[in-house]
Amino acid sequence: MSSHQLESTKEEKGNGGTLALMVASAAVGGTVQYGYNLAIMNAPTVYIQNFVNETFQERWGIQLEVYEVTLIWTFIVSIFSLGGLTGALVAGPMSIHFGRKKTLLLNNIFLMSSALLAITSRKARSFEMIIISRFLVGINAGVSMNVQPMYFGESAPKHLRGAVSLSSAVFTSFGLVVGQVVGLRELLGCESCWPYLLASNAVPGFVQLLTLPWFPESPRYLLIDRGDKDACLKALRQLRGSEVQRAELDEILQEQAEAEGRRAQQPWELFTDHSIRWQLISVTVLSSAMQLCGNDSIYFYASYIFQEAGISAEHTQYVTIGTGTCEFTACILCNLLIERQGRRLLLMGGYALMTGWAVVFTVALSFQNVVHWMPYLSLGCVFTYILSFGMGPAGVTGILPTEIFNQTARPAAYMIAGSLMWLNLFIIGMIFPFLVQGLGQYCFVPFGAVCLLTALYIGFFLPETKGKTLPAITNEFNKLNFHEQEATGKKKQAQYQLGEICHSTAL
Repeated sequence: MSSHQLESTKEEKGNGGTLALMVASAAVGGTVQYGYNLAIMNAPTVYIQNFVNETFQERWGIQLEVYEVTLIWTFIVSIFSLGGLTGALVAGPMSIHFGRKKTLLLNNIFLMSSALLAITSRKARSFEMIIISRFLVGINAGVSMNVQPMYFGESAPKHLRGAVSLSSAVFTSFGLVVGQVVGLRELLGCESCWPYLLASNAVPGFVQLLTLPWFPESPRYLLIDRGDKDACLKALRQLRGSEVQRAELDEILQEQAEAEGRRAQQPWELFTDHSIRWQLISVTVLSSAMQLCGNDSIYFYASYIFQEAGISAEHTQYVTIGTGTCEFTACILCNLLIERQGRRLLLMGGYALMTGWAVVFTVALSFQNVVHWMPYLSLGCVFTYILSFGMGPAGVTGILPTEIFNQTARPAAYMIAGSLMWLNLFIIGMIFPFLVQGLGQYCFVPFGAVCLLTALYIGFFLPETKGKTLPAITNEFNKLNFHEQEATGKKKQAQYQLGEICHSTAL
């Protein structure tokens, strides 16, 4: 390679330092919150249930039954999902009106309000404040889960787009681990500290508020939505650490030309747009499978399985941290592989492995009390299932709307994907106990079926997007979107050619 080519390659890649710092700043107050707020609710379960019971006794002199306390506790936990659904619905309009970066900053209003309610709830003797707090932090998580991957995908160069977007999943699993650690009894998971545990999510929010304003807005948003070419070039120079490459600018200008005169689409308009039918089907299938695959449900069995394997109740909390660490490690590995192996292989491989582990897990649960070493097999299944999920579905699913939709449809696509994810999370959270009661040791059979069907869909219908421009990806999907028209056109052409051949032969 000549010195000129080496210099050109170096310029193309830039130093990447600003982009890496921007990713860390946005994520620490973004998708970190999703994982963190899921994890911190495990430790104070008994303490909050006692607080609810005490509140009822103080107000009305009523001693709640166990099922009534459990019902209120279930609502406190589930309201987080409904808040996330609300956040997913408002994320699209907010990202269009305020921009990607400013939406993430404004999103901290929900977070800080939630932390204030949580930390004062015990002093005010109000469990209702905890419910409102969880709803508000759910909105915060719903907005971040939609806007942050969009912000990353639009800011990263093509050769780093997958890895940068996938970092959202890495930070989500990192938040999960941090939440599990902070929730230890030795830290904030004790009875006297649970309000501080619920309010501790404000710390990452403060970090984001102090750091993110120093970084630029999404270059694509600045040029395509705002029409500000100078601001776009300035943002690209800052993020790349070098002069803007002509090829990258041409790609953004081409997307701007295609979106010229078109307003941002609404979610319901995507359902009637034939040109993006298979893109929408793909996002719908994969976003739903994220929650219907049973990864979150396997945590339900974790404590039981650990105890059956001989781990004492006192040490279970430490082993549980291993599950979060397992997903975190898998997401990092996926981040390193995504630009080498591509999206399809990681997605399809992840779901195929989860199908296999669901079968093994079902067998292990069936013989749990018959074969003495089966609890250890179940223990292994917990970690391998989570590992397989982190290796592909956990990270790759979130970046697809950025890669397969154009600028006008992207916010609406994220609204649909986010809404489906949160809605399915809420549904699984509500029906899983009944699923366990009705199916017993076979409760993971439906999850295995979902994983198998999703792997088959990816194999047959989802094109590879690694290293491709949006027009190239769109052309791949157009083979599916306009398959009938192409087939009809080819049939007419064949009939016409046959007529010509007969005519020539006669002559």
